[in-house]
Amino acid sequence: MSDTVPQTEIPVAEAADEHGGEAVEPEYDPAAPAPLNVPRTPTGNAEVDAQLERLGDTDHLATDGHLEVYEDVHRGLRDALTALDARPGPPGPALSYGQHRS
Repeated sequence: MSDTVPQTEIPVAEAADEHGGEAVEPEYDPAAPAPLNVPRTPTGNAEVDAQLERLGDTDHLATDGHLEVYEDVHRGLRDALTALDARPGPPGPALSYGQHRS
């Protein structure tokens, strides 16, 4: 067993005081989540826009968490498209028995 105290992360402001006033940047971790900064242009459809904004959730997740978000967004977009197909269009003219639409 060791008598040393485990080292904990020190916020940058406190680290600056300990190092003679110089701010110490945290170490760069290429495996850490980072925003992709992909622009999302609104479509005008509230349901679709909400799903596209949900993609921003991946900016703060590790790569192994992206799949769940992508599947959720895909499901939401598919549901929005299905709802567009299910909406009734304008009624067509009534046909009498024996008439055919051209």
